[in-house]
Amino acid sequence: MHKALVACRAGVGSSLMLKIKVNEVVKEHNLPIQVEHSSLDGVPGFDGDLLITLIDVAEDLNGKGLKQHIIGIKNIVDKNEIYDKLNAFLNQ
Repeated sequence: MHKALVACRAGVGSSLMLKIKVNEVVKEHNLPIQVEHSSLDGVPGFDGDLLITLIDVAEDLNGKGLKQHIIGIKNIVDKNEIYDKLNAFLNQ
């Protein structure tokens, strides 16, 4: 089972919507991912292996030496994009 953190800068609006959509995709496809939610302040204490965020935040986080795999989502309500990126992560 993989542990994912859905996060954005404030952890209120966009990441909460993204968490809902990620949970829907995980449930619909029976993916082995447990989803948590936080602002970016929660990233340093997160011990999972996947960080899901908005594309601009992902670009900012790349190169910061985080141990988690980072997925950037362009359209937070596009379940096809979310599934494709989660599936690519699971199949790497």
